[in-house]
Amino acid sequence: MHFDVIVIGAGAAGMMCAATAGQRGRRVLLLDHAAKLAEKIRISGGGRSNFTNVHARHDCYVSENPNFCRSALAQYTPQHFIALMERHGIAYHEKKLGQLFCDDSSQQLIDMLDAECRAAGVDRRMEVTVHKVGRNEAFRLETSAGDFSCDSLVIATGGLSIPQIGATAFGYQIAEQFGLPVTKLDPALVPLTFHVEDAARFAPLAGVSLDTEVRIGKVRFRENVLFTHKGLSGPAILQISSYWQPGQEIVIDLLPDLDAEAWLEERASSEQLLANTMGELGWPKRFAEAWLDGQGANVRGRDLSPKKRRQLAETLHNWRVLPNGTQGYKKAEVTRGGVSTRALSSKTMMANDVPGLFFIGEVVDITGWLGGYNFQWAWSSGFVAGKNC
Repeated sequence: MHFDVIVIGAGAAGMMCAATAGQRGRRVLLLDHAAKLAEKIRISGGGRSNFTNVHARHDCYVSENPNFCRSALAQYTPQHFIALMERHGIAYHEKKLGQLFCDDSSQQLIDMLDAECRAAGVDRRMEVTVHKVGRNEAFRLETSAGDFSCDSLVIATGGLSIPQIGATAFGYQIAEQFGLPVTKLDPALVPLTFHVEDAARFAPLAGVSLDTEVRIGKVRFRENVLFTHKGLSGPAILQISSYWQPGQEIVIDLLPDLDAEAWLEERASSEQLLANTMGELGWPKRFAEAWLDGQGANVRGRDLSPKKRRQLAETLHNWRVLPNGTQGYKKAEVTRGGVSTRALSSKTMMANDVPGLFFIGEVVDITGWLGGYNFQWAWSSGFVAGKNC
């Protein structure tokens, strides 16, 4: 059977692309190897899906070429997607920092995209394995559901994150088959792990959460850090993980709203142990004790010399942590890296040297911040490919 367009991957980007292409009158086939539609949407945001961020802009994305996503984000903005949701009567709310969530359930988003595909005449088939992709005058696919051909082939198969719901390397393999470079792949938006000695010291603090500023070089995020049995998590850590490289320290400001040295000086005559005094700052006592013990500073305020006060204040604002690694793709929300943007048109998402071949969504070397940015990239890149495939 011949189609104008075949989209492989019925997730966020793939469904958006299929619906958009179908609305143009293109005959579209949407294939996916999974049994359930758009599992990543369903489980996102605690089941309510953080479906976009009103502040989405190119500098909220990590890539060899962060400017690449400018065009797609301009062609299809968060406001366009919000308008689509409102047309379908889906209620939503802003949680914080521009993050938009469904009031009810992420299933509403899946149903909306499915309805858009149906209305556009998209032929959707699930539980289909693609065995082989070739190209003569047209693209040819050998699948478990038979053989198909198409003029335009769109790869929307996602990255390696969350393999337990079916993530595979299929998209990267297709890129390499057609000569497109793939950049280095790593887990991103992922918890970081401690070295053994730090893990032993901080494991009892699992569940402690602190408001911090975390940075690597000039990149910084102000949100909570969460201590886990294995290391560090929480929004600030997930964000910085997209920039972290093995062997690199992260720097944590544990008191971002305070002049630590002045605060310590005010308590220079105190008979209280610092671990008790830190309770004034909202620090749980068990964290204060463990952290100060590690600095050799769990003493009375009056026992801190001016030099030690300065050193402790410096460490409170610049606590250097050397992670051992990450918790890997099973715990990662997305994949950093992907099909190189150098090989794609930013205006259409088509491969520069393979007419009719498109790559969209997470499979591309575009990684958004935590907070709805990756879904917005899926909508924007899917829409742009759908308009041009």
